[in-house]
Amino acid sequence: MRRSFSVALERYGYRVEAAADGLAGLELFRDSGSDCGSAGDRGSSDDGFDLLILDVMLPGLDGIGLCRRVRETSLVPILMMSARGDGLDIVAGLEAGADDYVVKPVDTYVLVARIRSLLRRATYAPPAAGAVRAAGEGAAPTEGDLLVFGDLTLDTGGLEVSVSGSPVALTPTELKLLLEFAAHPGVVLERHTLLRNVWEYGWDGDSRVVDLCVQRLRRKLGRDRIETVRGFGYKLRR
Repeated sequence: MRRSFSVALERYGYRVEAAADGLAGLELFRDSGSDCGSAGDRGSSDDGFDLLILDVMLPGLDGIGLCRRVRETSLVPILMMSARGDGLDIVAGLEAGADDYVVKPVDTYVLVARIRSLLRRATYAPPAAGAVRAAGEGAAPTEGDLLVFGDLTLDTGGLEVSVSGSPVALTPTELKLLLEFAAHPGVVLERHTLLRNVWEYGWDGDSRVVDLCVQRLRRKLGRDRIETVRGFGYKLRR
């Protein structure tokens, strides 16, 4: 499977490096210089990897453990690959910091679609000045490209987030999810809307990716910042 996906992705124009087990993958990742990403380093680079695909069932160090090790130093987009129907692996992978997942067996065109979506998030360009503010006009105090929600400050131009003045590192998916909430402060956003606008699912996907990404945001921003509206979705408190 590793060899077949490598060949298929190279035909789509991607440059692929593969490892047969988790420890070899971690060494490959570190040797590439990818483990120095920061909250401000969101674009692709000539150095390091632009995206990781991790199979849950890796020998040595499994994909979930590898995901956790990567997240200690890097915000690189991560796509987990899991056996069909194994919900525990999916949840564990997303909780470890993965941005999305696919289940095996997976068609190449589906894999490529998920890759393209993740890379678009990783190279996200800020909207024109004032565009995000206009969506939430009157809902939050602003200064320049800053949106302020209590102790949470979001620089929509520089794509930087801080809580009580301290910078917070977000993965590209977490950042795009926060921007979606910030564009509609106080408005309940349904899970399928978030799947469409953030994960770019053109169909009803697994809402667990939304729920677990919201949980990760809460751990970083404060548990009360994003409110659950049972039976509907989530909203960012003004």
